Amino acid sequence: MATRHITSRQPGKTRILIVDDHPIVRFGIARILNAEPGLAVCAEASGSNEAIAAAALYKPEIAVVDISLKGIDGLQLTRLLHRQYPGLRILILSMHDETTYAPKALKAGASGYVMKEEAATRLLDAVHTIRNGDVYVSAAVKQNLLNTRNGIHPANMQYGIDTLSERERQVFTCLGQGCNSRVIAERLAISIKTVETHRARIKIKLGIPQATHLMIEAARWARQEGLIPSC
Repeated sequence: MATRHITSRQPGKTRILIVDDHPIVRFGIARILNAEPGLAVCAEASGSNEAIAAAALYKPEIAVVDISLKGIDGLQLTRLLHRQYPGLRILILSMHDETTYAPKALKAGASGYVMKEEAATRLLDAVHTIRNGDVYVSAAVKQNLLNTRNGIHPANMQYGIDTLSERERQVFTCLGQGCNSRVIAERLAISIKTVETHRARIKIKLGIPQATHLMIEAARWARQEGLIPSC
């Protein structure tokens, strides 16, 4: 495993793990990220096993993951990392069609999806966005998800719910029962920031633009499922 190790924790620096099986690609991404104030590449990995080891050793806050890896692919790796390190924000970097794979990446636990053909500024925008706890996808993907959501009758959310991860579904259920982020964090034993990340991801997946609309849809779904308000 090739590494760039931060010898001491630097205040204000966000530690980033790069996972790509092409050394020249890792080198290019690292140069872009290391040149940005507040960001520092702490490790590089060429495959899933190295990535898992690096995540345990260097405790990155963000992982930039290529979707095409030898062995298990980037989506499978994302599921593993998201399950083991729920606070780790994962950005998928890919050459594959974003309208097809971005929803799959979000469902796997990624916080963002960027095409490799995009400019360096788009990569930096994505990193800063997910660092702040939001979800990053292109306008085309957002519109595609919104169009899909608009095709669902408000009384039947099941299609959209099925795209949520287990943790996102737990958060959505709590929202439907009237819980705020602080209560959800206590109930699920996660941080408030992680709750907010899940809420942002849920909004993207369900095509719900506003937080208020999310609460309304969650409450409607909870009533439909016979869930009793508990907050």
